[in-house]
Amino acid sequence: MLPWPDIAAQISASTGIPFAVKKVAAVGGGCINQSYRIESNGQCFFVKLNNADNLSMFEAEAAGLQEIHNSRTLRVPAPVCWGRNKTSAWLVLECLEIGSAGSSGATSLGQGLAAMHRFSSEKFGWARDNTIGTTPQVNKFSADWIQFWRERRLGYQLRLAQANGYTGKLQTWGERLLAEMTVFFPGTSPVASLLHGDLWSGNYAFDSAGQPVLFDPAIYYGDRETDLAMTELFGGFSATFYAAYREAYPLDPGYAIRKTLYNLYHILNHLNLFGGGYLKQAEQMMGRLHAEIR
Repeated sequence: MLPWPDIAAQISASTGIPFAVKKVAAVGGGCINQSYRIESNGQCFFVKLNNADNLSMFEAEAAGLQEIHNSRTLRVPAPVCWGRNKTSAWLVLECLEIGSAGSSGATSLGQGLAAMHRFSSEKFGWARDNTIGTTPQVNKFSADWIQFWRERRLGYQLRLAQANGYTGKLQTWGERLLAEMTVFFPGTSPVASLLHGDLWSGNYAFDSAGQPVLFDPAIYYGDRETDLAMTELFGGFSATFYAAYREAYPLDPGYAIRKTLYNLYHILNHLNLFGGGYLKQAEQMMGRLHAEIR
């Protein structure tokens, strides 16, 4: 049974405006949560639902959206409220009218992301843990980026893969990458930039005014190249986007190699979430990285 009365009551309490759900429309596109648009008397909200024990995932997402909002760079849907009952957890967000990019949309997205990446922290990580998909993402702060990436990102996914039965070459090659991580950072000192953390084409859109909007963050503070790398992982963004970003915030030449190191995290996560179809891709990426180690 869907928890609309409980959600409506919480919306009313949070906004101070009485709300009763009169229209519900399922929204497709996600593989982690159920998503809906709910309406009543001119009011509209976007709702994500999951099992009751996943409330912490929604709490972290709401905090992440607020962190991006506080950077005053790219737009995100405003969190309205979140909660749970015996069967469901939910996150209620501002309902945005989605439009098209227009002639300047890709440029605005590139410039906005560059501006967001200039919003920085003294240390790498974040004040709370969150999730990447449904996988826990450990964000305990570290002053050392290489250590953070080794222990909290690649190392974490490799340990999870081993627990899921992926041993052999994946673990042997993974151990060598972890041991030789400094090879990929010659003369570079990454800044702890505010990251979206899960930036693929399904997690941005444009509002009715043609301005970019980010969704579904897995934020933390880290090397901005990790966000750029993921934009290239599943088909890539437009050339206009990359040109606008690079003009606003140029990239180090070493990014061409490090992007594989950074995207390996996401492919390992897909392996752990969705199964062995990603094993070959992970091993191929490791092979390319090993070729850089002398």
